Amino acid sequence: MSGWSWVTIGVGNLDQALTWWVERFGFEIESRSDEPDRSLEQHWDLGPGSIKRQALVRAQGCTLGKLHFVEFREPEETVRARASVFDLCPKNLDIYVNDMPRRVAELRAAGVEFRTDTYSEVTAPNGVRFREIHLPGHDDINFVLLELLDEHVTTGPMGYSGIGPLVTIVSDPEPEKAFYRDHLGLEILHDNILDGPAIEKMIGLPTGSALNVSIWGKPDQHLGQVEIIAYMGTHGANLYPRAKPGARGIFQLNWSVADIDLTLQKLSALGTSFADSLSDTRLFGPARTLRLLTPAGFSLEIHQPL
Repeated sequence: MSGWSWVTIGVGNLDQALTWWVERFGFEIESRSDEPDRSLEQHWDLGPGSIKRQALVRAQGCTLGKLHFVEFREPEETVRARASVFDLCPKNLDIYVNDMPRRVAELRAAGVEFRTDTYSEVTAPNGVRFREIHLPGHDDINFVLLELLDEHVTTGPMGYSGIGPLVTIVSDPEPEKAFYRDHLGLEILHDNILDGPAIEKMIGLPTGSALNVSIWGKPDQHLGQVEIIAYMGTHGANLYPRAKPGARGIFQLNWSVADIDLTLQKLSALGTSFADSLSDTRLFGPARTLRLLTPAGFSLEIHQPL
């Protein structure tokens, strides 16, 4: 297992979501369907006609960190509807950028509002330096522009790269860390406690709060990472039960693998519950899929194209 292949996101309006990603961030549409997709509806236990249209979007030239948008005919509320900063759910999509001051100025000129007046510049305890600013996106998703100051990340002509970390908020990070390590074979890339006024301002946390932050993936692979955050000194509501097909917002993370039997054997040896099924969906074609939940309740799917 390497970086995740795509994240599935329910949207209220597909065209509006594509405006964000294609026009503002320079992503490209890999495939799109405005037709019914009964196979995907059955895969997700949805009724006929539930899916209206969908699209698969990626940063130019990137094979990981793609975005699968699904517009449902009768969508439920967003996963993060009325959510506090520290509520438990899949929360952020972190987009790598270069020249943070320029990106912020361009977006402000286009009418985009940010959660803070300026970006933050932070040095983590392990020495990693980064710039970061948060902005509200479509369907109650929190977008984060992220610039790594000491690492080179290739960006497209508009100054944006792909999705790096997808951020999930949990109450207890240790079982979640063990899950990604033992079940998926990911490696811990960063593990820090972040605190102080700069962090509180950047995220919008109460005074005295801190973050237990770990990032998971593979070395030298910036795209398709998983970032696990537990807020210390706060108590958040559990919104993971909302993160399911039919909802708007982030509800599922997906990996594509060459040999799914290896993953199946590992899951079986660990006694992990999962569902095993076949599907033939419009955007992804025929595949065998394993469906499972992390300890926090985040839905994952592992696919082998057939």
